[in-house]
Amino acid sequence: MYDFKEAWKNRIAGTLNALLREAGLEGNVEPSAVIAEIPPKPEQGDLGFPMFAFAKLLRKAPPQIAQAVADNLEPGSGTFAAEGPYVNVRLDRAEAAGSILEQLGTPSFGRPGTLAGSRVMVEFSSPNTNKPLHLGHLRNDVLGESISRILAACGAEVRKVCIINDRGVHICKSMLAYREYGEGKTPESEGVKSDHFVGDWYVKFHAMSKENPAMEAEAQEMLRQWEQGDPETVALWEKMREWTVKGMKETYERTGVSFDQYYYESQTYLSGREEVRKGLDRGIFYREEDGSIWVDLTAEKLDKKVLLRKDGTSLYITQDFGTAIHRQEDWPFDRLIYVVGSEQQYHFQVLFTILKKLGFDWAKNLYHLSYGMVNLPEGKMKSREGTVVDADDLLDSLKELALKEIRDKDREAAVGDSGETAEKIALGALHYYLLQVSPQKDMLFDPQESLAFNGNTGPYLQYMGARISSMLRKEEGSAAARGRITPELLGGDAEWELLKTLAAYPESIAAAAARMDPSLLAAYLYELSKTFSRFYHDCPILNAEKADLAATRLALCRGVLQVLQDALDLICIPFLVSM
Repeated sequence: MYDFKEAWKNRIAGTLNALLREAGLEGNVEPSAVIAEIPPKPEQGDLGFPMFAFAKLLRKAPPQIAQAVADNLEPGSGTFAAEGPYVNVRLDRAEAAGSILEQLGTPSFGRPGTLAGSRVMVEFSSPNTNKPLHLGHLRNDVLGESISRILAACGAEVRKVCIINDRGVHICKSMLAYREYGEGKTPESEGVKSDHFVGDWYVKFHAMSKENPAMEAEAQEMLRQWEQGDPETVALWEKMREWTVKGMKETYERTGVSFDQYYYESQTYLSGREEVRKGLDRGIFYREEDGSIWVDLTAEKLDKKVLLRKDGTSLYITQDFGTAIHRQEDWPFDRLIYVVGSEQQYHFQVLFTILKKLGFDWAKNLYHLSYGMVNLPEGKMKSREGTVVDADDLLDSLKELALKEIRDKDREAAVGDSGETAEKIALGALHYYLLQVSPQKDMLFDPQESLAFNGNTGPYLQYMGARISSMLRKEEGSAAARGRITPELLGGDAEWELLKTLAAYPESIAAAAARMDPSLLAAYLYELSKTFSRFYHDCPILNAEKADLAATRLALCRGVLQVLQDALDLICIPFLVSM
């Protein structure tokens, strides 16, 4: 609807300015100041323009302004009328249908260009190398991947980065357990996926430490040995890190997640120390009596924060602002987005404030895309007890459930490779369920509910795509194959609602990018699918009474399929031609 809205905003702004001049009043109304809404009831029109914002300027009540605008608008495409404080517009359906179908056939449709020329870095996932990815990572990963795709669709040059946390005492705990009891075992010898193999030793450590509390001190000693470069400790660390990263990358590939660059904490944890010393020399930071270096953020209501310990070692915050500076030098960005859980909100407030204090102008463009916790109905995940919901295990169970559904419906022959189809249905179910909720909200992931083929689910959207694909395969020999595309035939209510929904697609992408919220696009897709379903029920397509009408309705279906495929990709849901 973007083009139609803009045209009418220009016309209404021109009329408002004419009314200002006629009344001898100062001021000017830009088209961008005119708000366009969708009326709550179809009988009120296709677009509504509230006049509240212009009451002070024109010194009249909004209903009076709406009536004056309606009385003075030049006749043109579509009709209009005042209703209370609104100017409601009814578009010319024949003209609009032609315009929408024409736009659907262009490569630029669904590419609003709102971020053209900008460079955006997105950091997400941030796994540890002592255990495999879990359900919480899955929400982080699909959120980061989806928002990256949405930003790119709006014209941004996007760079996806992942920092792998591969150092610290938690890493040493897996290493220590393996060193004591591993006996030369490998993922290959045990037939276990490599990151799961390492994660099992992390669980083993915590079981061992309950019986022998001294193991906590042994893990701290191992960390000191690693930091001192002890060859045996470093060799073990490298081997176990390689196992974990290899397994994680397999999961990333399975879920359609990718990165342009990996950073490793072992390479960046010293970053920021020099910046702290520079800030100390400039009086931005201060030294305590014990030799530690701090920043005072009480004026910003963020309290005081230690940046370097008395022994000169850095903390996470020091590492993070050092890494941010390095990234800006490495790939100058206009914006850097951190996809990190909501429990880290304070951390990022401090990080961004420190970078601003250090004088980095780009720090004002840093953004924390905060998201809530995700749990299963069984309760909160706790990795150290070994009850973590591993990403691979969850995907495997979803795949098995989807495969059972295919077999129960006797669809194995129709879908071809039933295992591959089940995997794609599982991914569609998982990703849609995780993205349909706005990121900031905590959520409960229900595997059975996510796999439903009816309702607001990923498989329902996949089924809509498969239904249209099946219809298009039957075009040959139908009335549609003999007809000519004639947009003015699409005058029915069901057709018109579907056309308007398709026309709103670019705005939905732009809104999802502006608000960093893929759930807006998920909601759009569900609305499109419901609207198509009503159209499919009400309007014969392949065998409509007239060949031209059949051909035109089929062209409309192709437009729906085009948008479905594109939008599903933006929210990381595999498209299926048959289900």
